[in-house]
Amino acid sequence: MTAPLAPSFDSISPVPPVSDPVDPAVRLAHVTKRYGSGPVVLDDVSLDIAPGEFVCLLGASGCGKSTLLNLIAGLEPVSAGTLTAPAEGAAVMFQDPALMPWLSARRNVELALRLRGVPRAERRVEALRLLGIVNLADAADKRPHELSGGMRQRVALARALAQDRPVLLMDEPFAALDAITRDVMHDELTRVWKETGNSIVFVTHNVREAVRLGQRVVLLSSRPGRVVGEWKVNIKGPRTIEHPEVGALAAEITLRLREEIASHAR
Repeated sequence: MTAPLAPSFDSISPVPPVSDPVDPAVRLAHVTKRYGSGPVVLDDVSLDIAPGEFVCLLGASGCGKSTLLNLIAGLEPVSAGTLTAPAEGAAVMFQDPALMPWLSARRNVELALRLRGVPRAERRVEALRLLGIVNLADAADKRPHELSGGMRQRVALARALAQDRPVLLMDEPFAALDAITRDVMHDELTRVWKETGNSIVFVTHNVREAVRLGQRVVLLSSRPGRVVGEWKVNIKGPRTIEHPEVGALAAEITLRLREEIASHAR
């Protein structure tokens, strides 16, 4: 049995259920997913995401993390079980910012507002407000090729926020960024999450990133994906990637992840 870690956070696998009168923002109950007659991708997954909660999903490649996001987003139907999500849907942010190269940063955000039905007269002001949230208002008139990778991801985040959904799904959005830019984006995302109160489901392969960002880390098994571990993260004070408690909990989760991968290989 793994020795207890520092007392300033809880590391529990699995997390015992807690009675909460507030309905979850997202609820998966015994969800299974397979494509046609192919193998099962997700098997009997049950998971609640509370309103305003930041949950990080970890697991080996191919374990179904992205599929889980697609189910929550309504892009794919479940094969069995039930999934409850907000009626207005969820916003999605991917690794590739996928900005329209001929549009400025502001116009890329305005496009999402137009699709949402925001009147034309209001779009410019709202787009600038959203770019201000991600600290990019001064680059509103620049096109994607004039922006750094981190800046393009900030525009993509502002565009996701423009959809005005209570749940934000993020599929490895910072994986292609260098370490310093990724660290800056961690700070930006944490600030934006606190300002907006969105529920965030964040997929990553980076264990330290998951502990750095999430209130809870959920580990999926190798395919078929099942929930095989959950950890609450309760680190006091400013949380950085170098924080010793981030490193300690990341080491514990990494050990569990390695055990899961080894078990699947056997």
